[in-house]
Amino acid sequence: MNKIGEHQLSGYNFFFLWFGAAVSVAEIMTGALIAPLGFTNGLMVVLLGHAIGVAILILGGIIGAEVRLPAIMSTRISFGTYGSYLFSFFNVLQLIGWTAVMIISGGRSVNIISKVLWSFDNVTFWSLLIGIFICFWISLGSAGFKKLNTAAVVLLFGLTIALSFVVLQNGELFSKAAVGGISFGTALELSIIMPLSWVPLIADYTRFAKSKKGAVVGSFLGYFIGSSWMYLIGLSSGIIFDNPDPGAVMVAANLGFAALGIIILSTVTTTFLDAYSAGVTFLNVLPKLNEKKTALVMSFIGVIVAVMVPIEQYENFLYAIGSVFAPLFAILFTDYFILKKSTMLEEKLLINWGSIAVWLIGIKLYYIIVKLDFILGTTIPVMVLTSITYIILLRCVGNWRFLKKYQSSYPS
Repeated sequence: MNKIGEHQLSGYNFFFLWFGAAVSVAEIMTGALIAPLGFTNGLMVVLLGHAIGVAILILGGIIGAEVRLPAIMSTRISFGTYGSYLFSFFNVLQLIGWTAVMIISGGRSVNIISKVLWSFDNVTFWSLLIGIFICFWISLGSAGFKKLNTAAVVLLFGLTIALSFVVLQNGELFSKAAVGGISFGTALELSIIMPLSWVPLIADYTRFAKSKKGAVVGSFLGYFIGSSWMYLIGLSSGIIFDNPDPGAVMVAANLGFAALGIIILSTVTTTFLDAYSAGVTFLNVLPKLNEKKTALVMSFIGVIVAVMVPIEQYENFLYAIGSVFAPLFAILFTDYFILKKSTMLEEKLLINWGSIAVWLIGIKLYYIIVKLDFILGTTIPVMVLTSITYIILLRCVGNWRFLKKYQSSYPS
């Protein structure tokens, strides 16, 4: 299989990788949803939520750095081989969904700018162009990816500073009163859930880390700084402007071509990870496929979905991701970090029905707690309750090993 690189990624590479992933239109849009809290409370929620969410993200990264397996393949520790196939299906769906959301939201933002600069109005054109850039990013391979991604993130850093200056210098930002419409718990969940959505992906990259410390520190700092910053821009834009779309904000700020650079580069560096990991996940089921070619196919499917299917209800899409993956990784983290069951990979279990049952309970818990509007959000209570339920039932039932052995070896 063609891979990003065998144990070639340093802490700096991870910082640039995850900072680039965080600088995106989707992050700004989600930050804007928190605007009704006002700036002070909104900032508190953003920082607290990201501290929690990125900590969860890093746990997945640690597993990848230690067992050297892609994220979804590592779920075999708790769910067995066929169980991981089930989650491969869900992960491919969410990654294609993310690819489509990122492409269409980026295309819409660029279109706002192009209408002002050239009176050119064609969202489909810009969406297709962004899709072409994503495929180019994937086709670069290891050496090209590291160099170009680093250069892109450095450029994004400078452009984002300019955007931040435009938004944060507005005097209304700190004086405008909160208008209600969102609770503290809901806002906190929206800050946690974005890092959570990357948990099924992070091990796809940390498995190539030179060192576990570099992977952990670089990933944490890159994503925490980048994502918190994007949320802050979205929060500020939502408070100040009637239209918090990044394209509209940049047009109002007269950023011109710099605005185009921010939107296109940020969309490509983020969506590349979605498309690439969709390909990696697919190889969990069909390991003989070529990793790079599969990722290109996933990019193509994402472009088609973006162009053909209207994507709305963005907030509900985030909740759907949380409901599936919060209990899933609660069980995996419980097995790996608390019960120390990483050796289950070597047992080649076909499927663990007990773990599947607890996962389904966790999904139900997620939607119950969402309605309660708990002050700590939904992800944390669900993960804690799922973990406790898993440990209790495991001890009551024993080892629930009504499972068959899987005799053939895992793909490397």
